[in-house]
Formats: sequence, structure tokens, C-alpha cells
Amino acid sequence: MRAFERLCPQGPGWALDWAAVEAEFSWLRRLAGVEQDPVHHAEGDVLTHTRMAAQALADLPRWRALPRQRQVRLFAAVLLHDVAKPDCTRHEGGRVTAHGHSRRGELLARRILWEAGAPIVWREHVAALVRHHQVPFWALERPDLEQIVLRVSLTACNEDLALLATADILGRVCADADAVRENIELFRQYCAELGVLDAPWPFASGHARFEYFRTPGRDPRYAAYDDTRLTVTVLSGLPGAGKDTWLAGHRPDLPVVSLDALRAELGVSPAGDQRAVAAAAYERSREHLREGRAFVWNATNVSRQHREICIGLAASYGARVELVSLEAPPGVLRARNDRRQARVPAAVLERLIGRWETPDLTEAHTLHLVDTNDRASHVIRS
Repeated sequence: MRAFERLCPQGPGWALDWAAVEAEFSWLRRLAGVEQDPVHHAEGDVLTHTRMAAQALADLPRWRALPRQRQVRLFAAVLLHDVAKPDCTRHEGGRVTAHGHSRRGELLARRILWEAGAPIVWREHVAALVRHHQVPFWALERPDLEQIVLRVSLTACNEDLALLATADILGRVCADADAVRENIELFRQYCAELGVLDAPWPFASGHARFEYFRTPGRDPRYAAYDDTRLTVTVLSGLPGAGKDTWLAGHRPDLPVVSLDALRAELGVSPAGDQRAVAAAAYERSREHLREGRAFVWNATNVSRQHREICIGLAASYGARVELVSLEAPPGVLRARNDRRQARVPAAVLERLIGRWETPDLTEAHTLHLVDTNDRASHVIRS
């Protein structure tokens, strides 16, 4: 965090000390020599493009007019926007591609910023920008644009996304730069007309938001009637994040479907085949849902796909979903894991960190982002 603040250009000179930036971040130096397709990136490798994009951002009057915190956050995003290209670059049909680098980049950006000690909401804002940084280029061609911009309005900011995309295209040498800049302005106008350029979409309720993101074609203005009949609390967090401790302090009286407990019961190690564990958890959850009984699903649930197993099941039974995301700094988390009776192997923990997607407001009726590093288990956002 402090490194981004220190290195981010500022007035009156707005100078970018690229040598200092490159010296600071090993993940940035990894971009050197990574090829790009000359049709879209005639300027050279990914590091060259990132330097040019960072300079372009620093030169933008709109960026310079932002509050300092937003400037720094966008500076971090522009440095990280192509961070996954070394892992995704391929030669296909005579072209250089990097399919999936935005999606992979979100995961890498999250890990880098987590290890740097960035605040949760700040970090997730940057990660969301990295995930969607190409959307404004071709936005008006996407049939799901409304849902994307509403999602970004909740997880980041569409104006920030437009600024990042502008810096990205200005940091390239390509034949279609002017056309792409026009598309970015059209994206900005589209968001402004919806009222989500610099503000979140005002859903009528948590239930309306939940149903909108689960229902293709749903009008976001529709105030869905809340007919939920019970609440399912879904925990999400890496091993050592403090899920059991939080549960004991905040939901002590609810029945719990615990994947750790089921592993012990079934004799399955954390590194083993988890299908039997998942099946048992699913069936026990169904029993609670059939009885209309509130309960807690206690598992790592680090990916959206894994969370959807329980959330989708809960929604099918008319349940309200409370999603609780718990985390701790890297050193604290690893120390806690080392003290666990059933310690998660280091290789498994690293694999989970690599897949970690922090929950967002599009997944549940209620979201709590909890930092368990202090005794109060401070709730960051609800």
C-alpha cells in the first residue's frame, strides 16, 4: 500500500519514476520479455505496455482531478491490469494470445495486494477493475452489458474502469486506438444514462439484488417480493481465517454443516478426494432446508463456483443467504494453520490461495467482509 502511494505520480509535476516502480515490484519485472500480438501491441512486450499505460494514466486530466486515494488505487490497477499475461500467453494459429488473463489477473492482483497488506475493500476494488479492464473496449457488443456495469457499480466504479481502459489503449501502438477510445466514451455514456458511472445501482432491497443477478433478463428496477422463509449462513475463508471462532461467537446456536467435521467423520484428508464430503454436506443441507431450519454451511468456499453449490441449493428452497467472508493477513493465517490439530498441508493451502475469490454483493442477500486479525473481528462491509 505505502509503495503504491509513494510511487504514484502527483502534482505539480506528475512525474512517473518508472525505474523506481520497476525496482519495487518483482511481479512487475516478471512482465519483461512477455510477447504480445503486434496487431494490438506493436509497442513491444507486456512490461513496455504497462509502463506506457501508467504514463498515459498520469497524463489524463480526469485522473489528475481525482482525490488522492482514487489516484493511487487506479495507479495500482494500471500496474496490475496485465499481471497474469506471463501465465496466459500462448502462440495460436500464428498469433500471440493471452486468453483468460483478466480473470487470472483478478486472482493474482488479490493475492499480491493481500500480501502487501491492502485494506479489503480497497483491494477488492482494484481486483474488480483488473477483472473487467477490457469490458469498455467492446462493451456495446455485449448482450450482458447491463449486468456487468451493475456488478462493477457494486464492486468497484465504472468511471474508474473507463479511466483504466483509456490508459490501457493509450499505452498501446495499434491501428484501432481511436475506435476503441470512442467505444470507451460510449461505455461511459451508457453508464451515465443508467446512473452508475460513479455510483452503485440502488436496488430496492438485498432480495431484489440477489434475484437480479440470478435471473437472466430481470429488470433491475423490479422490487422482487421477499418470500424467503429461513436464513442460510454461508462462511467463506481460507484455512486459518477464523471461521470456527467467528461461528462460536456469532452463530453459536445454529446447526452447522461443517466440511472439516465431515472429513473427520468420513476419514478424508484435506488433500484427498472431496466428492464424498461434498455429497454428505449437500444432503445434510437439504435436510435442514426441507425442515425450514436455519443453519450454517462452514467450509473454505474460496471460489464463487464452490459457494454456488450451497447458495444455489438454498435459493431453490426459498432461503435467504447471508454470506460471511473471513480473512486474516498472510502471516497470521499461516501461523494459525500451523497450530491447527488438523493442519492443512502447505501445498493445499497455496492452491486454495491461488483460487481465492472474495465474495461480493452479487452473490447473497447480505454480505459481511470480516477481518479476524483483531479480537473484535471487525465487519468491513455489510
